[in-house]
Amino acid sequence: MKRDGKKLHSCPQCRQTFTPRPVLVKNTMLADLLEELKNPGLQAAPADHCYAGPEDVSCDVCTGRKLKALKSCLVCLASYCENHLQFHYEAPTFLKHSLVEPCKKLQENICSRHDEVIKIFCRTDQQCICYLCSMDEHKGHDTVSAAAERTERQRELEGSRQKPQQRIQDREKDVKLLQHEVEAISLSADKAVEDSEKIFTELICLMDKRRSDVKQQIRCQQETEVSRVKELQEKLEQLSLIADHIQFVHSYPSLSALSEPTDSSSINICPLRYFEDVTAAVSELRDRLQDVLRETWTNISLRLTEVHVLLSPADPKTRAEFLKYSCEISLDPNTANTLMLLSEGNRKVTVMSEEQSYSPHPDRFTKCWQVLSRESLTGRCYWEVEWTGRGVSVAVAYKNISRAGDRKESGFGHNNKSWTLACYQTKYNFYYNNIETPVSGPQSSRVGVYLDHRAGILSFYRVSETMTLLHRVQTTFTQPLHAGLWLFWSPLLHATSTAELCELK
Repeated sequence: MKRDGKKLHSCPQCRQTFTPRPVLVKNTMLADLLEELKNPGLQAAPADHCYAGPEDVSCDVCTGRKLKALKSCLVCLASYCENHLQFHYEAPTFLKHSLVEPCKKLQENICSRHDEVIKIFCRTDQQCICYLCSMDEHKGHDTVSAAAERTERQRELEGSRQKPQQRIQDREKDVKLLQHEVEAISLSADKAVEDSEKIFTELICLMDKRRSDVKQQIRCQQETEVSRVKELQEKLEQLSLIADHIQFVHSYPSLSALSEPTDSSSINICPLRYFEDVTAAVSELRDRLQDVLRETWTNISLRLTEVHVLLSPADPKTRAEFLKYSCEISLDPNTANTLMLLSEGNRKVTVMSEEQSYSPHPDRFTKCWQVLSRESLTGRCYWEVEWTGRGVSVAVAYKNISRAGDRKESGFGHNNKSWTLACYQTKYNFYYNNIETPVSGPQSSRVGVYLDHRAGILSFYRVSETMTLLHRVQTTFTQPLHAGLWLFWSPLLHATSTAELCELK
């Protein structure tokens, strides 16, 4: 400090200024204080809570009873109490050392191989190393400083902390959205049920009216024909009672309907067959309606399976769970090869050595001993097949599979229109698009088939309470499917096979 060009000097205690600088003298107050501090008897003893206990980190410099460490130094690899830590705050050499909270495991920061401080993290091997390791066995690896890795991990940790909260918010939005979907689905379903009931009621009313009309017409025609026959009967009786020849001749013109001989042999009597053509016509109507309803139901089923919001539920595991999706299936006689005999209400099929008396039909298989179900399959379905003999192929196929082509065109599993599990007495094979896949699993005379048409899942099981999975297919089905059976037969060995679509309860 200068004043009028002259340097001023001030006392650090009283702040009095001097010009020039005075002769320095002893500061008696500071000297007395220093003497007191040097006297061990006057220093306050550390409180007991300052000493290190069994669970505390103790000072590495203290002798005798050690004090608690205030900090640990990652460079010195030692821990210091408050007194011995002063060097790290005052001496320039220690100012750059890294101090952390007291740590008992400082030796873990030393490389056991090179006895060097570990300061590097190897991302390739996901471990902490020293700088010599980075030039030795970790040479060329992706390495960063431990501090940089910590920063990255902390950033990830912070992100992971935010994710649960974000997930909670997302779930809350999902819950609200799903609640709206539930309400919308319920309203739409109620409306569909109401409209469907109305339409079916109209159809039932129409059928009732047609039934009443047919009944009325039959009775009307019955009355007309009975009246005509009675009238004819009365005239015959009247004619037979005329004894006078002249009156008979006069009455004859009114009985011109009897110009033919009237003995009983001239009257064509066919009891119960007068209206059989009407019954046949009604039966034909019933068959046509069944076909229309079957085809229409396929379309309705497809529309129903397209109504979905969430992913399909998990596949069933126990047989009881599979039976929830059981469906009634029968075999279509119009598709059966002529060497196949259907029985048990068209649920059982047996391959025969003689041709059966089936009428010609474009849907009939002519090359392979195969048959398809009448019902088309959509949605989630389950059925079981019991078989005996040489073996059977349990299949699903599109309706437009070839019927008259060779094995590759019409055989189940040998084209891209069908999938099949071939069951033999000692093995299984799966076929699709003419590719054979061996299947391992316990042999069984009963095979369960599970289909989730919309999800594209087709699974074959050995039937038991635990349902052993034999083979599973994940694909995309573009059309409704039909269940199929292909029986194996050897004419030379006279070995036949049977298969039955089981009744499931």
